[in-house]
Amino acid sequence: MKLEEVNINELSPMMQQYVEIKKSHPEELLFFRLGDFYELFFEDGIIASKELELTLTGKNAGLKERIPMCGVPFHSVTPYIEKLVEKGYKVAICEQLEDPKNTKGMVKRGVIEVISKGSIVNLESLNEHDNNYIASLLDLEYLYLLTFADISTGELKSLNIPHNKEKLINEILHLNIKEIILENNNDAELYNLLKNTYSIELSISNNYLTEGYETLINSVTDTRVKQGLRHLLYYLVVKELKDLSHISSVTIVNKNDYLEMNIHTVRNLELVETLRLKERTYSLIWLLDKTKTAMGSRKLKEWLLNPLRSIPKIEERYHKLEVLNNEFILKDELRDLLYEVYDLERLCAKAITGNLNARDLLQIKNSLGVLPRIKDILEELKFPYNLNTHEDLYNLLEKSIYENPPLSIKEGYLIKDGYNKELDELKSIRSGGKDFIAEFETKIKEETGLKNLKVGFNRVFGYYIEVSKGQASQVTEKFGWERRQTLASAERFISPELKEKESLILNAEEKIFDLEYNLFCEIREILKKEVLKIKETASIISEIDALISLAVCADEYNFVRPTLNEDGLLEIIDGRHPVIEAVSKTPYVPNDVIMDKTTDVLLITGPNMSGKSTFMREAAIIIILAQMGSFVPAKSAKLPIIDKIFTRIGASDDLVSGESTFMVEMKEAESALASATPQSLILFDELGRGTATYDGMSLAQAILEYVAKNIKCKTLFSTHYHELTSLDKKFLNIKNVHVAAKEEGNMITFLHKVKNGPADKSYGIHVARLANMPEELLSRAEDILNSYETKTEKTHPVDNNVQLAMNFEIPSQNKDCLREKLKTIDPLHTTPMEAINILFELKEMENK
Repeated sequence: MKLEEVNINELSPMMQQYVEIKKSHPEELLFFRLGDFYELFFEDGIIASKELELTLTGKNAGLKERIPMCGVPFHSVTPYIEKLVEKGYKVAICEQLEDPKNTKGMVKRGVIEVISKGSIVNLESLNEHDNNYIASLLDLEYLYLLTFADISTGELKSLNIPHNKEKLINEILHLNIKEIILENNNDAELYNLLKNTYSIELSISNNYLTEGYETLINSVTDTRVKQGLRHLLYYLVVKELKDLSHISSVTIVNKNDYLEMNIHTVRNLELVETLRLKERTYSLIWLLDKTKTAMGSRKLKEWLLNPLRSIPKIEERYHKLEVLNNEFILKDELRDLLYEVYDLERLCAKAITGNLNARDLLQIKNSLGVLPRIKDILEELKFPYNLNTHEDLYNLLEKSIYENPPLSIKEGYLIKDGYNKELDELKSIRSGGKDFIAEFETKIKEETGLKNLKVGFNRVFGYYIEVSKGQASQVTEKFGWERRQTLASAERFISPELKEKESLILNAEEKIFDLEYNLFCEIREILKKEVLKIKETASIISEIDALISLAVCADEYNFVRPTLNEDGLLEIIDGRHPVIEAVSKTPYVPNDVIMDKTTDVLLITGPNMSGKSTFMREAAIIIILAQMGSFVPAKSAKLPIIDKIFTRIGASDDLVSGESTFMVEMKEAESALASATPQSLILFDELGRGTATYDGMSLAQAILEYVAKNIKCKTLFSTHYHELTSLDKKFLNIKNVHVAAKEEGNMITFLHKVKNGPADKSYGIHVARLANMPEELLSRAEDILNSYETKTEKTHPVDNNVQLAMNFEIPSQNKDCLREKLKTIDPLHTTPMEAINILFELKEMENK
């Protein structure tokens, strides 16, 4: 049965109320509060029962047949909501807005919150290491405007992106945005890319906030940024009913302040997750993260993904790391204190959204309790932080909240004795009343002689006197008792004295619950007024935690302080890959990376498995570490400030978009060649291997020459094409290096040491032998290799097609056509992609 098929007038009044509320939230699953349960009806009930594996039942709603329904208890609803949101659903929470005890007729209900993937604030469902961003995306035709917020931490940022879908997608993936609000879905390509290829939750909203949050919006002057803010805030405030008063400022992200890395670079260098298993373990952030707080962990990741380009700011972090390691006793004490600090950023968000409970208040109190000593240590270290210790709020929480309160805030036992006089009096009455019940039972046993009677309580009859069947006949009128209930084995009575005390006890209990809840709400309101100041404190704590983490790494892993320059000098002595060194069971072989002002390209040759890729990655990682403000794994390091890093490492098809290895290779190479500047770093690993040998070698050489001639940025280029090693004669800014290997008979030993000059030969067959290939196969491969190298014919040494290719001569008429075509090419004004297209065209001419 579908809701649209039902005659609303035939429904019961309560279900008519449901339908009216559901009309305003057609896209969401409506959790409709009925007593102690949230219930879902019609299509919502069918979907929820399937996704949550609940029993689908029926409900009488005034119709001839029962309507579909399922439900979950209100006190354990959170995991159900989280599961639905994770599956891509939005959930609307409809609450009872009146106390049923004080209401005649039907209780008023309304939606108090909408929860989606990008707007969860519950701590238990969020990854403490990551931000949970929701974003507005506006297409302004000449650029994209991305406005994104993490309402669980109170961050709000705005970013302009060139009108290029590849760059837009890169930023969205880089930020790991969970949900995006679009004005429309007119751009079908972009919509499908985001939703289907990258599984990002999308919503459509073409409305803008017209009232409220003016101070926040007017804190920026750019009208475009204001437009993005109003678009995002409408969705969060009006559609999802969020209170965002904990967001006090907007950060305008300037990409020129940071070292730029696209998503391929982040993945290829395994900065936040490994390539193979997509896990945090064994990534660079896994190694660096020695933080003690969730806030510090998020800050450290932010630094890693956004290394600085300002030498003074980087040097400031270096100085703090040196101070921390010199004052190691204070550093260790700080670490112990930080361990006591909970996630203040997200606790502040919970306070504003209204989901805070007494245990959260205890976490805030315990966090504030260590701030005075942290402040003292920062002053001893002479760090320029003005840390607010929030002593008044701490004292309030210390004297008000029980040390072990329940999860619910409406069942009492929240507030300490001595905090409120009226509450203490009610507790005394309750305590005295319960003492009275025990004394009353003893007294009437003696007065009546009924030794087996007992005084009990239930919610239907209240307090009662229970007498066994065998003694019930001894109850006489002179007792003044009134029979209330007959059981199989006993009779239950009440007495005037008992009912009088019952009223006093039960009223006190109810008043205690109400008063404790009201006092809790008052305390929460005081906390809300302090939230913005606590956020500032949290920001300082997160930075201190991240700095200590880097200081600990520098000490544990023997990192050194690098020297920064703006002269293009890159000199790493005994550099190491920190993750491989940490997990390797064998001693790590360090290497030098030396590129003076006249050297732009290192052309790296050597056998597979010898360490070429590791050598390239470690150079990039050392630069990233240096610019994030960390010391680096090396004996010494003189480093230039890099503006962008591009990588092409590995050979994997893009199965999602259906692109081949070679196309992915070319796209990533084109991105680097089109965007790199003389201050950039490029890593090209085995470029050209995704296509035929001659095509690949031609492209590799053309790209290498283009970099050396036109871009002149620091480039590490590994290759198996030994023919390319002669380019250092033509281009003085190309330098040959190789990874050494030791050959003993048919076996090879990798030395993992990078030396000057090109490799003297390839070791492919030796590597195959290490992989335990059949000896017959290896012997045949050596024969074929010899035929290639000597270019002499043997008995069936190679396939005819291969032999023809080796001895191929271009017909004279084709030579003339090729010469004429070559005369039309201007290499100095040819883009990388044009060069690739020309090569393909020449290849076609050759085959005619």
